[in-house]
Amino acid sequence: MKRQYMGCAGRVANGINTVHLSYVRGRTGHALAGARQWIPQEHITDPVTSLVMGLPLDLEFRTKGQLAIDICVDAYADGLRFDFICGDEVYGSCTQLREFLEDNSQAYVLRVASSFTLTPAAGTKLTCAQAVKQLTKNKRRWEVRSAGKGSKGERWYAWAWIATASPRHHLLIRRHLKTGELAFHYCYVPEGRLLTKTRLIRAAGLRWPIEEDFEFGKDCFGLDECQARLYTAILRHIVLVMATLAICAITAAQLKDQTDTQAPPPVNPNQAPPNDPGLIPLTVPEIKRLLAAALQRAYPPGHAAHWLNWRRRHQARSRWFHQRTRLNRGNALVS
Repeated sequence: MKRQYMGCAGRVANGINTVHLSYVRGRTGHALAGARQWIPQEHITDPVTSLVMGLPLDLEFRTKGQLAIDICVDAYADGLRFDFICGDEVYGSCTQLREFLEDNSQAYVLRVASSFTLTPAAGTKLTCAQAVKQLTKNKRRWEVRSAGKGSKGERWYAWAWIATASPRHHLLIRRHLKTGELAFHYCYVPEGRLLTKTRLIRAAGLRWPIEEDFEFGKDCFGLDECQARLYTAILRHIVLVMATLAICAITAAQLKDQTDTQAPPPVNPNQAPPNDPGLIPLTVPEIKRLLAAALQRAYPPGHAAHWLNWRRRHQARSRWFHQRTRLNRGNALVS
């Protein structure tokens, strides 16, 4: 607990930094599956602060990349296996984490900064920014593909794929179709595993569910509302939130096919809306509301179900119109 830059707040604030692992199954669901608190080194080395916070005596300072290694070790010990490990620039810039994943034959797609250095050919070193300027001048190097489906339809980006001197390492570049903003992903696929641009793009698109897990954890279960200051108390709060989120996520995944009655998506921009947009599948927030309603009798019978269906139908209608609007947009590449 200290004043530090908090991504959720977008500014320096007093808060807790935690490294989380989100387990994602494509087209099924996702939930938080692991966490480690990041403790500043000055708190560990200061005996008074360490005692006040209740830190373990054998606790050593670990960077976020090292904490990610610890989480992966525990996940592997529990029998979890991953097609890809994905993460943002904090983890992509950690050499120790990348080496750990490669030593364990774990494929990864990690975001890196534009200043990240790679070796496109033997004896040649370029930053990601330099590689884009020199190796992707031809528009044919770019291909418009979807990074996966969102609530408003397909998420279209332009993608370029640059090989390196290592046959197992590649640089995947994502380009926003409107703004031209670039995002760089350093990729590794071990020997014997299928290596295609389609798989790498699909993996890069699956990095975002952890942001949704944070949203659900904070908005529905109070992940960011812990008022404790002791190390163990904070850990207990995190575990309880993760367990509750997992229960709701698993329930939503099991009921997805049974509760999804949405109308077929539009196929042209002038298509008339359906008379009945249907209902979106049950989501984690709706599962949480149903469980909460089952434990209280403050409302008349059918009240919770009525508003549950109203919200799902409204979201299905909104989703249909968003998808139709996107059909009007061309996927032309920004020059």
